[in-house]
Amino acid sequence: MTAGRIRGGAAIRAYRPADLDALYAVSLATGDGGGDAAALYDDKRLIGHVYVGPYAALEAGLVRVVEDPEGVGGYILGTADTRRFEARQEAEWWPALRTAYPDPEGPPDRWSADRKRCHRIHHPPCMPEWLVRPYPAHLHINLLPRLQGRGIGRRLVEEWVQAVRAAGAPGVHLGVSEANAKAICFYRACGFRELDARAPEMPQAVWFAMSLGPVR
Repeated sequence: MTAGRIRGGAAIRAYRPADLDALYAVSLATGDGGGDAAALYDDKRLIGHVYVGPYAALEAGLVRVVEDPEGVGGYILGTADTRRFEARQEAEWWPALRTAYPDPEGPPDRWSADRKRCHRIHHPPCMPEWLVRPYPAHLHINLLPRLQGRGIGRRLVEEWVQAVRAAGAPGVHLGVSEANAKAICFYRACGFRELDARAPEMPQAVWFAMSLGPVR
């Protein structure tokens, strides 16, 4: 994927390690169904530990950042091989976090947002085979409101899909909260197909997929 300038002074570029805190901040600011999740968390880095950190650490070459004069305001990240990524997280990412964040106890329906993320750190879901086999790649994309509605998200997806196609992935999947109607419309507009099946591990997630043709 190549960096490029966008109207309004924004640019897509490669990830740099110095971007990590900004990406964590974007993840938090979009972590409540696309809205700001800061009020939900005592530990403001927890959501980033789950949805940003492992990709920056293990799949940095597939992270792209959007920056404008106000700073970093968005990103796309993911993996071309979900099964391999799950194994690497288990070996290289989760152990240190499991030491720092205890596995929560008590009834799950009484857990705070922090405790729910801690539980995920100790019990990360394994994506179902019916999803991963035909669509082994997966992605996450988040943009702050100031960068939305300008075609930036679609361009990020197009460039990212091109990269995982070149890496040999035959398909890509993603999950989105059923409450996030804006994101659902966005993925449909980007060419993703909504799947009928649901994963028991994440019953409120709507799954989208895209088959990738051969590299041209």
